[in-house]
This record gives sequence, C-alpha cells and structure tokens, in this order.
Amino acid sequence: MGQSEKKSLKIRRYRDTDFDALVALWKNLGMLAWYNDPTRDIGLWQASKDAQILIGEVDGALAASVCVGHDGHRGWFYYLAVAEDHQRKGFGRLLVDASEAWLKARKVAKVQLMIRPGNHKAHSFYEAIGYEINPCSLRQKWLIDRGEPPADANLHDRIEVTITYLEMTERKVASLQTPHLTGHRLGLLRAERPTLSFYRFLYNTVGRDWLWYERRRMSDDALRDIIENDLVEVFVLYAEGVPAGFFELDARKPGTVDLALLGVMPEFIGRRFGPFLLHSAVDRAWEKQPEKVTVNTCTLDHPKALPLYQKVGFVPVSRKTIQIDDPRENGLIPY
Repeated sequence: MGQSEKKSLKIRRYRDTDFDALVALWKNLGMLAWYNDPTRDIGLWQASKDAQILIGEVDGALAASVCVGHDGHRGWFYYLAVAEDHQRKGFGRLLVDASEAWLKARKVAKVQLMIRPGNHKAHSFYEAIGYEINPCSLRQKWLIDRGEPPADANLHDRIEVTITYLEMTERKVASLQTPHLTGHRLGLLRAERPTLSFYRFLYNTVGRDWLWYERRRMSDDALRDIIENDLVEVFVLYAEGVPAGFFELDARKPGTVDLALLGVMPEFIGRRFGPFLLHSAVDRAWEKQPEKVTVNTCTLDHPKALPLYQKVGFVPVSRKTIQIDDPRENGLIPY
C-alpha cells in the first residue's frame, strides 16, 4: 500500500463516546473471551495515570485501537486491533510505534505482550517488527469471580491449527550443506534408549512455547514403547555441555523415515541451531536409505519452520485444518 494510506490513520486518545464502536471492533475481531469485561477493562485504563487507550481513526470513524500501559518496570500492550477492511495498510505498525513512543516518554525500558496461541496473525506481525519470544514462563491467578460462562461457551479455548505434510523423495544437495556454527562448543549425540525423565525434559522444555501436547498426555508405557524402539532415534545437541535442542527420527514405517520432532531449547533460539539440527537430521535420515523422508509442521510452530523445511528440499504434499483444545486451559501445559 502507498505511504498516503498509512498517513490516513489519525491516532488520538480514547473518548467516552468511542465506547460502543471500540467494543464492537473487539467483538468483530473475536478478541473478547467469555470472561472479558470490556467495561471493566476500559474503566481501569481510563482511571490509571500509567495507561492510555489509543484510537486509530480513518475518515472520522474508529478503525483501530491499542491499550498501552506500564507497571513501573515494564510496558504492556493489549487489544491491538485493526478493522478487517483496514488491515495490511501499516496501521498496526503505526499504533505500535505510537505506543512505544508513549512508553519511551515515561522512561520505560522494555515492553512485552501476551498473544493467545491461536492468534497466528499476531504472532507473525510482532515477529516481523522485532518482538522476540520471551523464554520466561507466565503464571496467573484470578482475583475476582469471573462469573459463570454462557451455555454455549467453550471452557477450553479451541485453537484452529493447519498442518502441512511434507516429504522428500530424493536426497537434495542442500541437505549436505550443514551450516557452520562458530563460537560454540557443540556436540550432537544419540540418546541410546533415553530415560523417560530425560525425554520428557527435552520434549516439555522445547515444546512448551509451541504447545506440543501429544506426548505430555501419553502414559509412561505408551511413550516408552516409542522411544525405546530400535527404529526410533533421538539425537541431542549440546552447547558447552548443556542440552540445546534435539531431533527424533522414526523409521517404523517401511520405506519411510519420519522427522517426528525437532526443536531448540528456548534459551538457544536465534543462534542458528535449528538449521543445524535440521540439516543433521536430514543427513542421518538418508543414511538409512529410505524411499522418502517425511515431516509435518503446523501453524503453532515457529513461522520460519515451513520455509526452512522447503529450503532443504521438502515438498508439501497435503494440508488439513483441525481444532484442538488449548492445552494450557486443560492443564496439559502450564501457563
């Protein structure tokens, strides 16, 4: 879109007369869960000297919003919203810039936010403008009575997930070009018949932020049947002696090696360990001389996962979209 369209957004402070249009915007975008009370939220922000609701106006009509504030140490964003017919015009970035300027004027050094796992647009948007994943865990406790949910409320938030299935039917040259990492003392070792406690540590830690839940709900016996099978291999990457990531290859299906899992510990994200593990996994898979190597990724994974798989030679063969219960709401993954 042209620069003139970006300039057509007028950003101003919230007024009481904006209430109905603002709540309608949030509802239309599906931003209000059954326990959200916009009247309470808006009232609290309006009453606080450390918070501000910013409104984006187009031709005099409310088209966007963001709520910004700070707790004396960190800044926070809430309800960054742009009406559907005004999206992809740079308006979201303009509101973020205005919010960051508001915080900088108050000498707040850091800003952070929370994104529901099913909000893939938000994850991609914030990553594109430089917001990193915070490796800290988030915990919560309700201090008010949320009331009873309506009869049609989904008590466990449903997340729409699109899964892409990929395969490689011949070894690609790219798979031989393993990235060269400098400045790290690395070791890639196979975990021979890993203990359940060590495997769950790897799986739970790597997969926490990406909502890996399937093996969290497996019984010990069911999980042991997988990881102790001679046709399943788990390789762990160590950096300076510390586990930094792992991958798992599953050759139980004749003629196929499936890259079942691959991930990096939160503290090591951003050091190119992911590409290193992927190239190593592909090379190891082809050493088994299968007819094909397969992998799947989904919209809960890192946004760079799918293009990275394609870069090393995997080709998408099918997709499907499903809905899952939020594994944090049902207790499988802690907040």
